[in-house]
Amino acid sequence: MYKRQLKDKVSEIRSKESYTVFSDLPETYTDAVLSVEDHRFYGHIGIDPIAITRAMVNDVKAGRFVEGGSTITQQVIKNTYLTQERTFTRKIVEILLAPELEKKYSKADIMEFYCNTNFYGHRCYGVEAASLYYFGKHAEDLAPEEAAVLIGISNSPSAYDPVSHPDASKNKRDDVLKSMNEVGLSLI
Repeated sequence: MYKRQLKDKVSEIRSKESYTVFSDLPETYTDAVLSVEDHRFYGHIGIDPIAITRAMVNDVKAGRFVEGGSTITQQVIKNTYLTQERTFTRKIVEILLAPELEKKYSKADIMEFYCNTNFYGHRCYGVEAASLYYFGKHAEDLAPEEAAVLIGISNSPSAYDPVSHPDASKNKRDDVLKSMNEVGLSLI
């Protein structure tokens, strides 16, 4: 049943007018995603035990959910099947389904799904819609700084909206660019 639902979900995502294929995503944008969301993406099977353990320790210390530790693959599952509500049950479902998604689809497919299912505020789902809304250009034409702004927005659309919160957006953009540099990913 899950495999049929997955196939239907993928078809639904790919049928959207603003869907952007992996080859049209700027490397700077995907590098920014990797640096902020999951820099071990190409080395795991959908779950990252290091990130999950770090998140659990930080959550226990805080006495509440403060960090997720989700991989890009887990976030695709959350964005397409689950709610945004942070619960232990949702995290377990993500952990169980992520390796299945990785068996069925390539890393490029999963990155493509991720970039097309993220919410960027102002009714923008997917990087193409967000790029057109915020910068008036296609995603493939994003400059590194613009890509970093969109990554920041996707972390928290209301907090990092460059129109409503320009200073917070700029600071988040700078954090994304710094993260890219720290993990050795491109800024060109």
